[in-house]
Amino acid sequence: MQATQLLSIAQEFGAPVYVYDSEKISSQFNRLTNAFKNVSSLRLNYAVKALSNIAILKLMNSLGSGLDTVSIQEVKLGLLAGFSPEKIIYTPNGVSLEEIEEAAALGVQINIDNLSILEQFGSKHPDIPVCIRVNPHVMAGGNSNISVGHIDSKFGISIHQIPHLLRIVELTNMNINGIHMHTGSDILDIDVFLYASEILFETAKNFKNLDFIDFGSGFKVPYKEGDIQTNVEELGKKLSTKFNEFCKEYGRELTLAFEPGKFLVSEAGFFLAKVNVVKQTTSTVFASVDSGFNHLIRPMLYGSRHEIINISNLEGRERYYSVVGYICETDTFGSNRRINEISEGDILAFKNAGAYCFTMASNYNSRYRPAEVLWHKGKAHLIRERETFDDILRNQVDVEDLFQVKKLKAEAK
Repeated sequence: MQATQLLSIAQEFGAPVYVYDSEKISSQFNRLTNAFKNVSSLRLNYAVKALSNIAILKLMNSLGSGLDTVSIQEVKLGLLAGFSPEKIIYTPNGVSLEEIEEAAALGVQINIDNLSILEQFGSKHPDIPVCIRVNPHVMAGGNSNISVGHIDSKFGISIHQIPHLLRIVELTNMNINGIHMHTGSDILDIDVFLYASEILFETAKNFKNLDFIDFGSGFKVPYKEGDIQTNVEELGKKLSTKFNEFCKEYGRELTLAFEPGKFLVSEAGFFLAKVNVVKQTTSTVFASVDSGFNHLIRPMLYGSRHEIINISNLEGRERYYSVVGYICETDTFGSNRRINEISEGDILAFKNAGAYCFTMASNYNSRYRPAEVLWHKGKAHLIRERETFDDILRNQVDVEDLFQVKKLKAEAK
């Protein structure tokens, strides 16, 4: 999107505001699909947790995507967005058996990642198809905060527990129709990922009635100019060859599945915030915006970098700024960044704000969550209204009688 378009959105809908470009989402979806064009059956299940606005889900549905969900609420959002149950996979972690049964009753694909729940579910519902999430103990990414394939991860059933897993399947006579792994975000080394896929293929040989193999996701996207990213074309070529060879050995064609989230929506998103004040200290120039980690927590939580552009002054000379928020504790978006000269009232655009940004927003400091806008076919569409004070109070229960507030008010008069 162009800066003029973003500025017009900030003027029309106010700031702070999240903006998503549907054309970028579509192009990323098509890029990934084309990378695996040599596979006879491919399913891309969009990871709802990345960006769960129902308008985005409807866009994904129109592209032919399935859904990867991690909660019963995400399952229900997917159904409300028009997805058929068979196009939704439910991959929770640490939830109750009751929630899994609720999802199963809705007809979605169940994916179980621990032996205890697997045995309980298989004993009660042996006829319901189940996918098994395996932990290959392989880290294909470089950030330990977002890798989930290491040996101490809470996710998945360890490959060292396969004999126990097979015994449960045999005793319950369960129907295992899928095998799944997810090594975590930011795949940096394709060869390491391919090594993990070999572990998954070996595991899959233990099950005779599979319909699909799910390789998770974690495709890295660039966060700054010259940043490394996952070469999905190279991965597609190499993994497709291995997958097709496995299917031939297995004896029938299976579906190759992925669950991309960040890859599809990260670069499509922009977060726009207005500069409240420019503050010079003895060593730093702060640009304080009308937002904080209540709206964009990733820099403080993960140390992630989001490029910051002053779209109000694209031609200005660059100076060094530390961009901070209005939360009453440290909430730094970027330290000592070279940004075109900033004045109070300018609009700053944070790039790569499509994934795990609004979905992780909160009302900390009793601040309102921002609006969301979808840029689609050259027009801006409001897809979530900005919160108001009524939203802050909506689910709170008035207990003033408990503290005799009315009486005190009367005495004060």
